[in-house]
Amino acid sequence: MTGGRPTDEDDAFQQRFTQTVIRLALLAFLVFLCLRVLQPFINPLIGGVVVAIALQTPYEKLASAIGGRRSLASALLIGLILLALILPAIALGASLIETASNLSSEFRAEEISIPPPPEGVAEWPLVGERLYEGWTAASRNLESALVKLGPYMKDAGLWLVNTLGDLGWGLIMFIVAIVIGGALLPMRERGVATTRKVAKIVAHKRGPELADLVAASVQSVIRGVIGVAVIQAVAAGLGMLVVGVPGAGLWALLILILAVMQLPPTLVLIPVILYVFAVESTTTAVLFTIYATVVGFSDNVLKPLLMGRGSRTPMLVLFVGSLGGFIAGGLLGLFVGAVVLSMGYTVFMAWLDESNVDDEPPPSAEASPESLPESP
Repeated sequence: MTGGRPTDEDDAFQQRFTQTVIRLALLAFLVFLCLRVLQPFINPLIGGVVVAIALQTPYEKLASAIGGRRSLASALLIGLILLALILPAIALGASLIETASNLSSEFRAEEISIPPPPEGVAEWPLVGERLYEGWTAASRNLESALVKLGPYMKDAGLWLVNTLGDLGWGLIMFIVAIVIGGALLPMRERGVATTRKVAKIVAHKRGPELADLVAASVQSVIRGVIGVAVIQAVAAGLGMLVVGVPGAGLWALLILILAVMQLPPTLVLIPVILYVFAVESTTTAVLFTIYATVVGFSDNVLKPLLMGRGSRTPMLVLFVGSLGGFIAGGLLGLFVGAVVLSMGYTVFMAWLDESNVDDEPPPSAEASPESLPESP
């Protein structure tokens, strides 16, 4: 009898257990340090990977067209994208600044006047009477109305300045993500091989298949959701610039956010159309209405063209992902959130489908034709 004394096997087990715990602790500490260092760059890095996946097809075509010079193809493609992004952003931002400057100049010169409200406003339910009284007071004495609204306008102004600052920083991070994506494009083979190895470690035999499925989902979301949203926002913003809508850049940005969230851009375009009818000629207003209608419903044509067979990701998943990403990471998070949640949904559904297949009972031997007795 050993009398409860530890054996050599117990000592060896305790030693292996201790070594395993120490190794895992050191590995977890190393991962923690790496994540802490990379924390400011996590969103741009994820965005860069997403951009690299989305641009893979045009990048391969461009590289083939210029003789296989991959670095040059990446630089040209990223340069074109940055120009297509920065130039409209500068134009729309300049429009917003000019509108604010003109409004400030008119206010100082006391040239701002508000027309009296229509009589029907007072009959609106709940808010009609108060809105009519406040509107009438503002039309008679704008300065007095602004004094009463001063505290609220100050808070709204501070919120607007902070929001614009966050959006500007988000645009910078978005540009950084595009540059990172361009740097990753020439390393496609190495990146694909690494991704497949990691996927095989995680999901075993189905790893490479899941990796291809996720890549296809990312391309579908970017082309059919984000690509269409960018096209609609830029087209709407340029149209508003042509007719002289104040703050065209802000409205275009709002259209971009709504379109990524899978909400109709007409929520913004309809009030803009009403404004154009109020301040412009009938011909200009009708032409802008036709243009805005085409822009608002262009996703019905663009999505099938850009998405091919279409995305299997439900609208609710894209909405939650883009909204959560926008709250957590600003403008860049708006795009990254939709893509990341779409990836998670795709992997989850693939795992769920595999579980359903594994749970199906095998065909009963009694029901098989081989097991039936032969008829005399």
